[in-house]
Amino acid sequence: MATFLLEIGTEELPAEFVRLALPQLEKAVRGSLSAQRLHHGQVHGFGTPRRLAVTVEALAQRQDDLQEDRKGPPAGQAFAGDTPTPSALGFARRCGVEASALEIRQTAKGPFVFARTRQAGLPTAAVLAAEIPGWLNALQGRRFMRWGEGEQRFSRPVRWLVALLDDRVIPVELPGCDPPLRSGRLSRGHRLDTTAVSIRTAAAYAESLKGAGVWAERQERAGWIREQVERAATAAGARPELPAELFEELVDLVEAPSLIQGRVEERFLALPPEVLSTVMRTHQRYVPLLRAEATADPLALGAATTMLPLFLCIGNGRPEAIDTVRRGNERVLRARLADAEFFLAADRATPSQQRRRQLGSVTFAEGLGSLRDRTDRLEWLTGLLLSHLPLPATTATAALRAAHLCKNDLVSQMVGEFPELQGVMGAKYALAEGEGRPVALAVLEHYLPRGAGDALPSSEAGAVVALAERLELLLSIYGKGERPSGSSDPYALRRAGNGLVQILLERGWSLKLTTVLEQAADHWEQQLPNLPIEPRALATELTDVLRLRLVSLLEEQGFDTDLVQAVAGSTMAAQRLLADLADARSRVELLADLRTRGALAPLQAVVQRAARLAEKGSLARTVLGPMGVVEPALFSSSSEHGMLAVLAALEPIAASSEPGRYRDLAASLAGGAAALAAFFDGASSVLVMAEDPAIRTNRLNLLGVLRNQSLVLADFSRLEG
Repeated sequence: MATFLLEIGTEELPAEFVRLALPQLEKAVRGSLSAQRLHHGQVHGFGTPRRLAVTVEALAQRQDDLQEDRKGPPAGQAFAGDTPTPSALGFARRCGVEASALEIRQTAKGPFVFARTRQAGLPTAAVLAAEIPGWLNALQGRRFMRWGEGEQRFSRPVRWLVALLDDRVIPVELPGCDPPLRSGRLSRGHRLDTTAVSIRTAAAYAESLKGAGVWAERQERAGWIREQVERAATAAGARPELPAELFEELVDLVEAPSLIQGRVEERFLALPPEVLSTVMRTHQRYVPLLRAEATADPLALGAATTMLPLFLCIGNGRPEAIDTVRRGNERVLRARLADAEFFLAADRATPSQQRRRQLGSVTFAEGLGSLRDRTDRLEWLTGLLLSHLPLPATTATAALRAAHLCKNDLVSQMVGEFPELQGVMGAKYALAEGEGRPVALAVLEHYLPRGAGDALPSSEAGAVVALAERLELLLSIYGKGERPSGSSDPYALRRAGNGLVQILLERGWSLKLTTVLEQAADHWEQQLPNLPIEPRALATELTDVLRLRLVSLLEEQGFDTDLVQAVAGSTMAAQRLLADLADARSRVELLADLRTRGALAPLQAVVQRAARLAEKGSLARTVLGPMGVVEPALFSSSSEHGMLAVLAALEPIAASSEPGRYRDLAASLAGGAAALAAFFDGASSVLVMAEDPAIRTNRLNLLGVLRNQSLVLADFSRLEG
């Protein structure tokens, strides 16, 4: 058994690529070794800004021999008596065996000739030399590049390769590199150290680099950074603002981490906390320190009450240079915050109405007018939503005012420099100009949720404007003929649909979205008469788009796919679904509860059987009650009377709008299960497809009513099992 090492040395890699490429490399190595019949132990990846590496422990010294049984011609063609025919001789020659070694075996198609072949395994070093270029080329990432005059592509130019099997170099040549690249045992240490590092053995890789100032083990760097940041924050009486994405990036930005603590000039604490946080985290990769006792206020105008005048950063230089690096980072931060200070003062000197006029000079999208036009449509949609939602007058007033103001900050200097702050700065500017807190909060929250797992609007006014914002985007972009396709969704339409559904579910609002979409599509035709789609078609398409978003969201929440499909999988169900999204979720939750308790299966068996037969009849899916479509005078069996009694009991429940109607409907279906089953299988069961057309139609109508009443809860035909 041996230890194998491959190191791909490069120029500075993007941090995201290091994190995503390591598991790809490990997977490629495992798959390749398995395919090449090489037994091995642990496969472990290493990554720093200048290298990707992988080691394999307990690697076999050569491949297992490959033994195969190859099928040849039928025995009757291969042998004449005991003498092999030319067919057998040719088959034996192709397999590399003597004709006498051929065997006759019985198969499903009769006796055939078989040859057992054995291919000796190759030495591991030879196999790896051929496989390594493929591992490198299998890695995927964004914005790969070529360098020099070569054709090799990678995230950054590859400058060295180390390939060792224990202490022996595996000769590998990477084609397409400029200059040509061949493997060796020489690696490189920290970027500030130009001395080559000779890797004596594969097992000594991490130790050899540690001596040259490189922490090749990613998890070691991550643990150290986490511990040091927490320790420094505790010492300062603070909480570190270190979201997961920043932490992961810091781990992959350095080869030899060091902790540096810097200061923020006190005057900059007058800036909004989001400004300081954005500059530090997003632009400088610093860790802001929040006051331990502070509570977040999304409308705070200054950071003094929430943030300390300190920051942490992770260095990648020599220990003796920490003071120099600290001063450099403080100087850079001071310049960035001074810019922000200037932008804030300039924006506050510009009245909100002037910024609103400036929106008219910024194009939203081709064929859809300016940002001012978009804001007008958004404001109209807010009014439309308020006409459908029973909300207090104060909420309506705040929502309409927020819709009027919500996009003004897009032409502010602050958002121009820091686009991440759109909405945030709009809220603070509105508050500073005397708008009420509910208006400012709605301006802030109309962008929520920004993505999966993000917070939802906390205020009713914010939720209304957030719904209007997403509806406007969907109506406008779908109306101009653009659709998301595959991974391409430049306007984030899927995210807009998800956010709209999430808000309605969280609020529990019974909003007839289909009606809203129809009214809005008619208005869009008036405002944008050149759209290539008819209003009714636009409303219908968006109805199904939002139905699919609901299906996706419920499945992501862990509900069984067939339960979700039973409630929301049908295009026919879209209108009902979008009249009350919370109602749809409550039905899925009830079905999940029934399945957990084992109460769904017996119900499902009877209803599915009834539904299949009912499709042979002509009863419309809208008929709920048996009266008027069923003639008791045509009954010839007690099971028919029993089923009619069950349907009569179900009728008022199915037609009800009471909150507990679905559980009552399920209970009544379960309670009548015996009577329903007797209709099919009991001593008094009947033949549904009777010869007499009147009797057959009557029995099919009975089943049709049962199907329709159960459809109030779910489409049982879509349930599995």
